Amino acid sequence: MKLAKSLGSVGGLTLASRILALVRDSLQATFVGAGFASDAFLVAFRLPNMFRALFAEGAFNAAFVPLFNKKVAEGDSAAEGQGLATGIAFARDVLSVLLPVLIAATVVMLIAAWPLTYLLSGGFNDPTPDQFAYAVTLSRITIPYLLLISIVSLLGAILNSLDKFWVNAAAPILLNVAMVAGLVFFHGPDPYATARVQAWAVTAGGALQLGWLMFACRRAGVSLKPRRPRMTDDVRAMLKLIVPAAAGAGAMQFNLVISTALSGKLLDAGSISYIYYADRLNQLPLGLIGIGLGTILLPTISRQLSRKDDAGAMDTQNRGIELALLLTLPATIAFLTVAEPIIRALFQHGAFTAQDTIRCAQSLAAFSLGLPAYVLIKVLTPGFYAREDTRTPVRFAMWSIGINIVLNLALIPTVAHVGPPLATAVSAWVNVAMLYVTLRRRGHFALDRQLTHRLPRFALASLLMGAALFFADTLVAPWTTGAVVTRILGMVALVGAGAIVYGIACLVTGAFRLADLRALLRRRAA
Repeated sequence: MKLAKSLGSVGGLTLASRILALVRDSLQATFVGAGFASDAFLVAFRLPNMFRALFAEGAFNAAFVPLFNKKVAEGDSAAEGQGLATGIAFARDVLSVLLPVLIAATVVMLIAAWPLTYLLSGGFNDPTPDQFAYAVTLSRITIPYLLLISIVSLLGAILNSLDKFWVNAAAPILLNVAMVAGLVFFHGPDPYATARVQAWAVTAGGALQLGWLMFACRRAGVSLKPRRPRMTDDVRAMLKLIVPAAAGAGAMQFNLVISTALSGKLLDAGSISYIYYADRLNQLPLGLIGIGLGTILLPTISRQLSRKDDAGAMDTQNRGIELALLLTLPATIAFLTVAEPIIRALFQHGAFTAQDTIRCAQSLAAFSLGLPAYVLIKVLTPGFYAREDTRTPVRFAMWSIGINIVLNLALIPTVAHVGPPLATAVSAWVNVAMLYVTLRRRGHFALDRQLTHRLPRFALASLLMGAALFFADTLVAPWTTGAVVTRILGMVALVGAGAIVYGIACLVTGAFRLADLRALLRRRAA
């Protein structure tokens, strides 16, 4: 299956990036802990994270890729071999218009860092003037990353259109390398100094990502030199698509921003950090599966639809959902069953206490309830974007955000730090339901026989794995504290046992067959 092969390439690099991010977060927990300094950095880091998710993983792909592929096809039909040159000319026009806008927006945000920090944090919970000024400083340090990642997103979208998925998937590794290097070699004498180093590392990581993408584009024969901005019809068409695409693709990010602001305002110091660390773990399977699938599905489906292959496009989405649920259902059950030992092994050392572990594990369990939904959104939205419909997903995203706000206000006073992740999970499932029902009503998607046969078997295999992890927890618990090597061995034993049990359960229940595995290996070797 070409989809699985591509996902293996993108997913493997994304997994490497996410594992490195876990190393980064573990070091951050050690040196910064879960207090105001940590909260201030995570608020400053929230805006770059949101832009990365909106543009690098969402809007640029959704708006740019179908139009870029269309220009390539038009160029090839006019003169064989001219398609890429036509597509690059379009990309150059887009860059020439966007670059001055991005520079101006960056300057405005640097000037408006104080109200921006207040908006993202809810003003925190009764900080001192010096503390809030410190948070504003961290925001100003990280804001230039937004300009860098936006250009990276454009270059990455071009490479995705050329089926060079791995190059773009490797870029986030450089951000994590910069941040890990900052923590290991330049951490300060206290949490406040170390958090400042981390803020500088974010912007340095953005510069490294841009350099990598520029180098890769040159190797692919793509050279983009900005020229005088021209608002062509093609650029207008892309801009009309990109705004709703950003809102639609970023519903989860907007929900997290809202959750962060309400947590900062209504909860005690450290709550933003609990939610952040829980979200980082939740992002591991999401990054490996959801973002990889979303990146691959959009150009694949858009090409199939351009060839009038509606049946092929529907099959591609069915296989995407199959892969998504095969991998996310066990992750959900694992986070619900053994969240606490996972948090303890990864973060409970240095400034991160046992009480922090308990609260962070509670947030992770709540987040995990929505994990399949977060991934399914990535699989279903390309069905709209490939047909140049970015408005429908944004309507549903707005409903999702509204539900998230209401649930946050209702749940935070009752379940504190568990409320924001629980609200995010529920709102994500509402979004999935609206996307699926609309695609089905339009005749653009229907579950095929293979998928309906395997869904209940995935669920049963995941529950069997969860039962095994529940009983294994007591055996592994002593290995989740102490020296780094001991904790690594404990995590390897726990994750390895879960994977083995799930694999066997999938074969026994018929969720996955040995013939499927052999076919996949043959295709990967081809």
